[in-house]
Amino acid sequence: MEETEEIEAFVFDAYGTLFDVYSVYATCEKVFPGQGEAITRLWRVKQLEYSWLRTAMGRYEDFWKLTEDGLRYTCQFLRLEASPAQLEELLQVYLKLELYPDVLPALTHLAGSGRKQAILSNGSPQMLAAVVKNADIGGLLDAVISVDEVGRYKPDPLVYQLAPTRLGLAKEKIGFVSSNAWDAAGAKSFGFKVFWINRLGAPIEQLGLTPDYIINSAGDLLTLY
Repeated sequence: MEETEEIEAFVFDAYGTLFDVYSVYATCEKVFPGQGEAITRLWRVKQLEYSWLRTAMGRYEDFWKLTEDGLRYTCQFLRLEASPAQLEELLQVYLKLELYPDVLPALTHLAGSGRKQAILSNGSPQMLAAVVKNADIGGLLDAVISVDEVGRYKPDPLVYQLAPTRLGLAKEKIGFVSSNAWDAAGAKSFGFKVFWINRLGAPIEQLGLTPDYIINSAGDLLTLY
């Protein structure tokens, strides 16, 4: 508890941590019956892959463009002839992703602790504004920070530096929460205290970096604070 009491702010990843990226499944299945799961999984893989590749190549495009490009690739790979209307219908779901059930209670509880709360995400400002508004959690956040400000994607250290700068806190005073193991590793390398939400019981990434806390859900934060 001594270490956790030093934390003055919690910074959350958005996609896969607060918002369920697999909640696109229902719409994917409706638009392309029988292909919902395949689209959902490959789309997410390509979305992340493109973020890493574009950062490595120095060819930044915002996350909305990567999300569209990932969807187009997915449809082509699965031999699905998607019309512009179908593509748009699927893309729009990303602006209305569902919160994980454990998220709202955790955010509400932590907001009452006096600590700052923020999102630090690969999402573009417009995408993040839309999902935050749709989930009605804006009042629980002190900042919503997009990688767009530096034109690079996680796990680039320049991205993680956005949080201490915006919140006016030393990085050691920030607890970073992510369900993405690669993101947790990047945040740990940067110097945050890291809370990895391991909802799937996955192994730790073999990068020589261990999260400070491994929890099963955002709800576990309530037991620490």
